[in-house]
Amino acid sequence: MKKMFKPFIIALAATLSLSYEAQAQIQKGNVMVGGNMADLNLGLDDSKVFSVELTPKAAWFIQDNVALGAYAKFGIQTAKNSGTTTQSGLGTLGRYYTGADVEVLRHGRFFGEATAGIGGINVSNNSGNTNGIDFSFGPGFAYFVTPNIGLETLLKYQGTGGFGSAGYQST
Repeated sequence: MKKMFKPFIIALAATLSLSYEAQAQIQKGNVMVGGNMADLNLGLDDSKVFSVELTPKAAWFIQDNVALGAYAKFGIQTAKNSGTTTQSGLGTLGRYYTGADVEVLRHGRFFGEATAGIGGINVSNNSGNTNGIDFSFGPGFAYFVTPNIGLETLLKYQGTGGFGSAGYQST
């Protein structure tokens, strides 16, 4: 136990002693690569529901605190004795980060994100298919763990409107 405790304390001290500016990550010319993982449900209870939504993203900072890029969206939800719902989308995204580090967390920034593109939500038993314009918007918070890695949380409204048996669907 003591052999493991000493390296842990050294690693913790080294991590806490790092100092950097979050601004370096969101300066003009940098690239953001990442994505969202949402609605993860492994359905280990009696309902046997499985669902996940993955949205890979890439964006380039065209000026300090402003990024433009693209996203792709893939999602599936299935349940025992029920239909399967699939989601897909492809489009552009934009982000704006606040101008200064948040006082509470030295390496954190609030941001706003908006997306627009084409997408669809399709249910296997034909009860609510929508394909057309895909859009989303919402606020988020990024905490920069290191100069190259940030963890984010995002509260987002997503909508899909267009053609199909359901003209509009949202989450």
